[in-house]
Amino acid sequence: MQKNGKLGAAEVGRIGYGAMQLAGPHVFGPPEDRDAAVAVLRRAIELGVRHLDTSDYYGPYVVNEIIAEALRPYPDDLVLVTKVGARRDAEGGWPEALEPDDLRLAVRENLDRLGVDSLDVVNLRMPGLTGPVERSLAEPFGVLAELREQGLIKELGVSNVTAAQLAEARSIAPVVCVQNLFNVVDHGDDALVDETAELDIAYVPFFPLGGFTPLQAEALNRVAGRHGATDRQVALAWLLHRSPNILLIPGTSSIAHLESNLAAGDIELTDEDLADLTL
Repeated sequence: MQKNGKLGAAEVGRIGYGAMQLAGPHVFGPPEDRDAAVAVLRRAIELGVRHLDTSDYYGPYVVNEIIAEALRPYPDDLVLVTKVGARRDAEGGWPEALEPDDLRLAVRENLDRLGVDSLDVVNLRMPGLTGPVERSLAEPFGVLAELREQGLIKELGVSNVTAAQLAEARSIAPVVCVQNLFNVVDHGDDALVDETAELDIAYVPFFPLGGFTPLQAEALNRVAGRHGATDRQVALAWLLHRSPNILLIPGTSSIAHLESNLAAGDIELTDEDLADLTL
């Protein structure tokens, strides 16, 4: 299996790390054990992870502060990907924050808390709890494109979008990645995976293991048994086999789970396995 993929101008391992779970319960507040969160990040870097996904609204603020504490000075080849377009309210909700001033502030806060002069990749996260909402993203994406021209952002991505929204974004500025819901059970985005592959755009599935509702399928367990693996590892391996432009960012607050997730890249699924996993 191909071990590396492209994320804009950078070559990164196809399995990266999503830092969302380093915050407290429901991605709100600080973690119970900050030292453990720091240790997970440092172990990820030791194991070769060079694609790290985060956002200043995780916590809020907490996760980016932990990343800076754990990893600065950052490795030269580390690609830090953040996202903007929402904020956290006092109850832990996720209201949208897509006004120009909201986006400029979010970029500035990500820069400050991560301790960098320019953000490697910024994803515009569009609203929609159960999937993308078909609406124009021209104004908010245009704001990010302006910040890219100013040198505050190196490359841009979009998240929770339709094919039409991706096309609209690409008419404004280059897009290097799409972050959408996609996994072995929920693959309604099949056509967009193929389209982004043709466009040489990275496709980064969020909730690759089901997110807040972990994947459960007997076929995953059956295939896992053949490989001496876990059902989660098989779910990640299926995504890697699905298309070479797919990059993974499974999240965890455990070093053991981190190592298990990375080991999924060594699983070679057979034709029988893939047939079983046609869910």
